[in-house]
Amino acid sequence: MKSPEKAIDHIVNWLNNYADKTGMNGFVVGVSGGIDSALTSTLCALTGKPVLCIEMPIHQEPNQVSRAKEHIAWLEKKFTNVSHNSLSLTEVFDSFKEVLPPVSSQENQFLSLANTRARLRMTTLYYFAALKRYLVAGTGNKVEDFGVGFYTKYGDGGVDLSPIADLMKSEVFLLAKTLGVIKVIQNAAPTDGLWGDDRTDEDQMGASYDELEWAMNNQNANSDLLSKREKEVLIIYNKLNTQNQHKMQAIPVCKIPLDI
Repeated sequence: MKSPEKAIDHIVNWLNNYADKTGMNGFVVGVSGGIDSALTSTLCALTGKPVLCIEMPIHQEPNQVSRAKEHIAWLEKKFTNVSHNSLSLTEVFDSFKEVLPPVSSQENQFLSLANTRARLRMTTLYYFAALKRYLVAGTGNKVEDFGVGFYTKYGDGGVDLSPIADLMKSEVFLLAKTLGVIKVIQNAAPTDGLWGDDRTDEDQMGASYDELEWAMNNQNANSDLLSKREKEVLIIYNKLNTQNQHKMQAIPVCKIPLDI
């Protein structure tokens, strides 16, 4: 990226134009304490349109909650068009778990419940979006959305528009730094915060975002010239990309022949 400042202006103009075209009043953003939601909410704030930041902890690590609150406070001090709601969804999540039947595989249940957290948050965002005629702004970056599919279908993947989905993770960090996003978020290890512990995205995927970016840009690299780790990362990337195609492709539709 040659000019982060020009990229920022481009995204802000795109957001404004889309909101104007659709007749919507502003934006709602789920703020997690991570770099992606911090950048997205800041870009939305720069439009001058109303921005509602929603913080929605569910058995969250305290440092994730404090980062989210600190970022929202920074935004509200910097932009008069930003407001927020902090809603603990822990009791909602726990109540949901209580009515579920027993399962044979705890491992599968843990994953299913992690995705349930993301879907509860999506439902909450759309509640406020409908109240105020706001657009739900997605926080996924290019590696997550189009590389490895590291998001929850109809969870954090359920949005109205995606302002940073053409930015690599390194570019997300670059734009966040350019905009002065608080250092505690810039320095935090990326995490989806869906497990109720301190595991990072790298712990889950087995590779860092820098490595996955490299893999995304080097699909046709000569394997004879690659290091052992580079070969491992390509395997990880290709595995995740393949198994998550169902998220990245359009929903399959059964077409009925005209002669039936």
